[in-house]
Amino acid sequence: MAHDTTDIMRSFLYIIFTFLVFFSCQQSSNKTLNQKSTKPQIDKLIKVANSFYDNNDFDSAFYYYNKVKFICHPVTDAVSYVSTLNRMADIQQSHGDYAGSESTVTEALPYLKYIKNPEYTWNSYVILSINYLNTYDYKNATLYNQKALQLQTVPWRNLAAQNNIAVILIEEEKYKESLEIFLSLITKEEVISDDLFYAKALDNVGFCYFKTNDFEKAIYYLNKSLEIRQEKGSPFDLGKSYLHLAKFYEKRNAALAKKYMLLSYNQFTIVNNADERLSSLKLITQNSSGAELKKYSTKYVDLVDSVFEVRQKVKNQFARVKYDSKREKDENLKLKTHKAENELQLERQKNRNIIAYIIIVLSLSLIIVLYLYLTSRGKKEKIEATYKSETRIAKKLHDELANDIYHTMAFVENKNLALTENREHLLNNLDIIYSRTRDISKEKCSIITDENYVSGLKEMILGFNTSNASIILSNLETISWNTLNRNKKTTVYRVLQELLVNMKKHSNACLVEINFKEKEKNIIINYTDNGKGADLTKLSFKNGLHNVENRIHSIKGKIDIDSDPGKGFKVFIKMPLL
Repeated sequence: MAHDTTDIMRSFLYIIFTFLVFFSCQQSSNKTLNQKSTKPQIDKLIKVANSFYDNNDFDSAFYYYNKVKFICHPVTDAVSYVSTLNRMADIQQSHGDYAGSESTVTEALPYLKYIKNPEYTWNSYVILSINYLNTYDYKNATLYNQKALQLQTVPWRNLAAQNNIAVILIEEEKYKESLEIFLSLITKEEVISDDLFYAKALDNVGFCYFKTNDFEKAIYYLNKSLEIRQEKGSPFDLGKSYLHLAKFYEKRNAALAKKYMLLSYNQFTIVNNADERLSSLKLITQNSSGAELKKYSTKYVDLVDSVFEVRQKVKNQFARVKYDSKREKDENLKLKTHKAENELQLERQKNRNIIAYIIIVLSLSLIIVLYLYLTSRGKKEKIEATYKSETRIAKKLHDELANDIYHTMAFVENKNLALTENREHLLNNLDIIYSRTRDISKEKCSIITDENYVSGLKEMILGFNTSNASIILSNLETISWNTLNRNKKTTVYRVLQELLVNMKKHSNACLVEINFKEKEKNIIINYTDNGKGADLTKLSFKNGLHNVENRIHSIKGKIDIDSDPGKGFKVFIKMPLL
């Protein structure tokens, strides 16, 4: 049957291929070469997008830049295409969507070779380096700044790239290397003539001296930078100076340090820079106590939550704009294709119908053959599974019950049951036999997966609760069990049952904790016991866990098992709700 199925599939694919070749030839014979230039439309949209960008209406700017992206040809309109992607990536970066920004600017990299002006390449490299810096990938952040340095661009761009490398070195706590670069920068005429750039370099020089314990030079450069920044009145730059001064005085003058901390927080609040506000708040909380600590800790937590929520919304918004534009473009292409084909529709209809009928007949034949084949295989697998299950039960009955029953019978024959001690021993043996029989029965009994699933699962788990082993069950009712299909519910039930049976047999644990958690459309289950642990490399134990792993993997879940002799047993399970 498998051989017949293969032959039918080959014939089916051959007919489909023939049909596609025929249809493609018909299409290509009717293509038109009259393509209208899109440059005027591109220039118009870029002008609109730039206007929104200059007025800080970044949502609208992103929307129009995205329209430009889909109109541009990446090769023939390379300048417009790359500059547009750079602007989109810059907008995403300014909103904290560093992963999205990286993805956007990466789309431009293959087409940089079609642009002669290195300015666009420099922009792409620097945007990438900043994304990597903010995601703590200092190696790649340095790499792309070094690439930017190799370009033949105007001097200030090289100086900016050097400044970026020095900042990265500060983040890596390589203060001496960073100091060498900054000391070189403050001697350059281009830097000295740009007050804000010069003040930034001076501030970083002072900070590096502070970190290398040269405090006299540190305070000189920090104050010199502050004077320039106070003259310019830039809140963000003032905030950076105040923050560095606060760190400088933190262990020297607590009152003055607190003053600078609060000043930095106020300046960053003026420009609504969330990341720097968090840096200031963190420093304030580290140097506060009592009611003041509570006040600023609350502000810190609220700001973290707010930043996460806002950035997630912005990230989703930008992703939705890109998706909607792509869908709109696809729909427009479909409409144009449909319009071009209408003139030939009547001529082709007859041939299409004939081919369609052939495909339908072959498809139905293939489906029937596959259905019969899969049904037959399914029945065979079911029989084999039943046989294996029966074999397992028989082995359990022989290994776990037969010997106990035999010894109990021998005990009855050879002992005087009139004695209280012997009667108690007999009752204890019978109780053990009953417990094992019940465990085998529970392992193979049907599982309720309807609305009573939670109570059944809870009853099964707590059924392992004994005077010697306490089970702590957390957050079971908080899971959206109704969204799980029957197979996943069964898998969860069997896996936990297997873990608890192993615990009871092997671990000698006196405390077991099973914690449930629902997070990002996933169910997370943490199993922990304080038993004697196990060597996971031992074949007998490993085979038992192999069944648990296979069950979790069959529902596209993940499982991590951690145990060593004498260190208890831990299992982490993660599985999708849908």
